Amino acid sequence: MEMVSTFPRSLDTHFVDIHEVPEEEEEQEHEHQENETEKTGGAKEERQFNKPIRIREWRKPYRSFSRQVSLETGFSAFNREQKEKMERQSLARSGKSFGGFGCAERKKADFNIFRTRSGLVRQNSRLPFKRDTGINVEQSDGLGGIEESVNESVPAGRYFAALAGPELDQIKESEDILLPKDEKWPFLLRFPIGCFGICLGLSSQAILWLCLSTSPATKFLHISPLINLSIWLLALLVLLLVFITYTLKCIFYFEAVRREYFHPVRVNFFFAPWVVCMFLAIGAPPVVAPNMLHPVIWCVFMAPIMFLDLKIYGQWISGGKSRLSKVANPSSHLSVVGNFVGAILAAKVGWEEAGKFLWAVGFAHYLVVFVTLYQRLPTSEALPKELHPVYSMFIATPAAASIAWSALYGEFDGLARTCYFIALFLYCSLIVRINFFRGFRFSVAWWSYTFPMTTASIATIKYAEQVPSVISQGLALTLSFMSSTMVFILFISTLLHALVWKTLFPNDVAIAITKRKVGREKKLVRKTYDIRRWTKQMPLSFGSANGKHNSEVKDNEAEK
Repeated sequence: MEMVSTFPRSLDTHFVDIHEVPEEEEEQEHEHQENETEKTGGAKEERQFNKPIRIREWRKPYRSFSRQVSLETGFSAFNREQKEKMERQSLARSGKSFGGFGCAERKKADFNIFRTRSGLVRQNSRLPFKRDTGINVEQSDGLGGIEESVNESVPAGRYFAALAGPELDQIKESEDILLPKDEKWPFLLRFPIGCFGICLGLSSQAILWLCLSTSPATKFLHISPLINLSIWLLALLVLLLVFITYTLKCIFYFEAVRREYFHPVRVNFFFAPWVVCMFLAIGAPPVVAPNMLHPVIWCVFMAPIMFLDLKIYGQWISGGKSRLSKVANPSSHLSVVGNFVGAILAAKVGWEEAGKFLWAVGFAHYLVVFVTLYQRLPTSEALPKELHPVYSMFIATPAAASIAWSALYGEFDGLARTCYFIALFLYCSLIVRINFFRGFRFSVAWWSYTFPMTTASIATIKYAEQVPSVISQGLALTLSFMSSTMVFILFISTLLHALVWKTLFPNDVAIAITKRKVGREKKLVRKTYDIRRWTKQMPLSFGSANGKHNSEVKDNEAEK
């Protein structure tokens, strides 16, 4: 960029010619100017010193010099902004938009942004990315920068806005993600915590077949205890595999686990591992465990649930981004079911008072969740239409409450029957809406059907023991057959998708959403080198420019 004056040494210069000059021409022109200056410098300097000096003429060279530096800076910055803007517009919504903003090395290391790192390393990793790419803080914040989007918690409402599917596990068409969609991610990143739903379905089936083989209401079937033993061993094996795999994910990709914890649906599945362990303890075959379990088992499995209760229920009470009216969804029942299952196990180990305490806590929060989901307060996020399989969670909580009450007090009395009838009515209301649960591709979320159906079947068996009749026994057998058939179908489908078709674990896009929608960029702050504003202004003296600056400062102070 060059500034050429018609009179190089003159103090009365008023016109500036601004144009882009190639580097070679610029060097030649500088040499030419130096030669001309040596030849004519003496005569012009003599005329200059003989000329009367005016104050206004002394100010113009200072203004011209300042204008030269600012214009050159403005042109270079303006060209850089235009180039970056065109690059962002040319990026297609393929999930690669955040591959690195022109940094080829960043695309190869995209998956590392979810790896487990210390806080110091995480903070230092931000600096080279911003410095190398030349994106300032305002731009990276408006685009949902990669590091900030990973390390900062994503608001709960953002998950509802950006995701769809049975468990909010599918990205919407208008959204971008932090990782490429067309590449296969590492297995641990694709392994969601929802896989514990498989363990819930199998372990609850172990309890069901234990009841079928030992209950007086189904004694006429002569069911062998070996079925219970086989399902219990299978559930234990699956639990070990899932637990070990997810533990490795916590070790190597802890940032992805944090994303799942802030997910409004998946946070409830953090209760699942401990609920499964209690299911296995309750449904243990007689040849494996004695009739009375040791209380230490209850303490070990119940401690994490109590910790999560204090954390999740505290957020519901205190409000904020994770208040119940904002994050309530059918899977929230899973955070309540753990209390009733803990009450059943407490009765089995002989701690009835601890079980009554858990039952009271669970029932109080069940009423709150039930009313919130029925009422759908105006302040809550609307549930996506595809979030239908987990609606079966409505059945699990009242059914588990009825079983826990009968285990604590030794009989299926009025309150236990009340909870059971609520579960039975909700079961029927979902069955008549069969189209409500159709039209979805297979996923791990389908296991959400099994656990509530099995819990309702066990509650029906307990009711048939208290009220023996053909109707109660027939209902118990029907519900048991439906739940076992569903588990068998899903188990075969899971094996086919995992081993044959290898489509059970697609890319888990739910953990890779940005903190805010990319299309809604923040308005950039006006820069001092905005060339479009400067080129429209007429040349002003330093005094008038200074006066205009002072007036702008006063206007800004008045606005504040």
